[in-house]
Amino acid sequence: MGNVCAGSRFPKLGSISGSIWPSRASTPSQPTTTSRSVPVVQVQASESTSTDLKPPPVPAPAAQTTPPAPIVISEPPRHSSSQSEPSRPQPKRDDASQQPGPSSSSSSSSQPPPQPQGKKKPAHIKRISSAGLQVESVLRRKTENLKDKYSLGRKLGQGQFGTTYLCVDKATGREHACKSIAKRKLVTDEDVEDVRREIQIMHHLAGHPNIISIVGAYEDAVAVHVVMELCAGGELFDRIVRRGHYSERQAAALARVIVAVVESCHSLGVMHRDLKPENFLFVGNEEDAPLKTIDFGLSMFFRPGEAFTDVVGSPYYVAPEVLRKNYGQEADVWSAGVIIYILLCGVPPFWAETEQGIFEQVLHGSLDFESDPWPNVSDNAKDLLRRMLVRDPKKRLTAHQVLCHPWLQMMGSAPDKPLDSAVLSRLKQFSAMNKLKKMALRVIAENLSEEEIAGLKEMFKMMDTDNSGQINFEELKAGLHRVGANMKEPEIHQLMQAADIDNSGTIDYGEFIAATLHLNKVEREDHLFAAFQYFDKDGSGYITADELQQACDEFGIEDVRLEDMIGEVDQDNDGRIDYNEFVAMMQKSTSGFGKKGHRNNLSIGLIDALKPHS
Repeated sequence: MGNVCAGSRFPKLGSISGSIWPSRASTPSQPTTTSRSVPVVQVQASESTSTDLKPPPVPAPAAQTTPPAPIVISEPPRHSSSQSEPSRPQPKRDDASQQPGPSSSSSSSSQPPPQPQGKKKPAHIKRISSAGLQVESVLRRKTENLKDKYSLGRKLGQGQFGTTYLCVDKATGREHACKSIAKRKLVTDEDVEDVRREIQIMHHLAGHPNIISIVGAYEDAVAVHVVMELCAGGELFDRIVRRGHYSERQAAALARVIVAVVESCHSLGVMHRDLKPENFLFVGNEEDAPLKTIDFGLSMFFRPGEAFTDVVGSPYYVAPEVLRKNYGQEADVWSAGVIIYILLCGVPPFWAETEQGIFEQVLHGSLDFESDPWPNVSDNAKDLLRRMLVRDPKKRLTAHQVLCHPWLQMMGSAPDKPLDSAVLSRLKQFSAMNKLKKMALRVIAENLSEEEIAGLKEMFKMMDTDNSGQINFEELKAGLHRVGANMKEPEIHQLMQAADIDNSGTIDYGEFIAATLHLNKVEREDHLFAAFQYFDKDGSGYITADELQQACDEFGIEDVRLEDMIGEVDQDNDGRIDYNEFVAMMQKSTSGFGKKGHRNNLSIGLIDALKPHS
């Protein structure tokens, strides 16, 4: 799914994505793509797909600004006795709407002849039953009517499963992008689960400055609608095409943003699985506009050490272990390395004229650091790429290690201390909050929809190794280590005590969700008002000392000084807390913890690096 210009929505087995990359020979040539299935496990060299393939010289094509047509990475059909080579499809962008004309289909010979009016249709073209229409609710909850809140405008893009429209919030006039996914096209139960998981992951990653923000999800009788942040500045892909390649300093600024997104995803237990320049959009057309990651349609929740076997992604960017059907989150680092290579030289590191040849190169090809402009690129940049594009995933750098590499540090702003994992960052923020705010977050967490907390639920299950429904100290220690947080035991004890609201000695599910919930959930007015109403038992519009004592009793909090709790929030010193004071407390940032400073540095570094220099 994603946003404007997002790739095709559901096919697990991805598409060629990239421009018609120029040949490395003196005369550029155009790689071909086909729509037929190709093997990906046992890639065998042939005359046309050998690992040292050089494309034949042909007249240079016109400047190409769109990636080739999608192809399927899958096993060849076993029932086919023979298959002729199809003609090359016209290049198109992954999200382009391409309605086949009456004679455009390559399989037209297999279509039945026109039926006389009134005759019964052949059985083989009966409509397939759709899981999306049969299921009671894709989102598993009743939602508001999209058109009550938003006005839909022009079409921004179209993919295989849905169409993206400009939409305007009727109350605020703010513009968003709305991806409408036709439920009739969700043919299998797996398709339905894909939609649910993508929305869950977008909620789970919400709040990161370089990840597309989800505004809300809606469902009606015919479609699921996902309202997102609008990114009107186009794809990173398009800017690479216009530039040819970036300067080393500019490439490093973009690389920091891309890898920081990967690091944040991995620390929250999410693997993107389809990183490519088309899945990074600029918010605006300005040269220094923020960059956002989109399209989590192939993304998965994962646990450290978990292995995946389904072949997904896009051929230029797919990691070799994905083709071998045994991979983990390290595959994202490989894809990010391919993007950085392209940023620096303008062509992918593993290139061939056919998909088969590309897979051969990914599995066996060598990195080219001899052709222009590589002699003028720093050794540090090439060292980083060698470490990101090493075929053994166990020897590959992690996203965290990439961010700490000398090239990214020397080329601009870099963290002056080790980065906290996203979970640790949130736990530290929570530990610095007052008791009232902690209780309020617990109330908010209990009222969130399943799709909003599904990612945190997966993380809780990962840490709760004995499935007791409680996280003890040893489980917290081991869980933090698995997500990349290395802390001393006294520090872990402090976090444990801070998250253990009822002082039971363990962290239960509700406490974990409250402690790791991203604070962007606090920005929603309905969440704030519901939390305030929980404490304001008599509906007077004020939280009194008696009501606060009652809430503490309900949460099992003992030995509290009510006067101090109220005094921290009570701005007019009337001995009670009104709604405005409550909102001010909830929206007050907690400084000194987490990645906020680092992320700001990333943004400043990107803006500074992308400014034109004389």
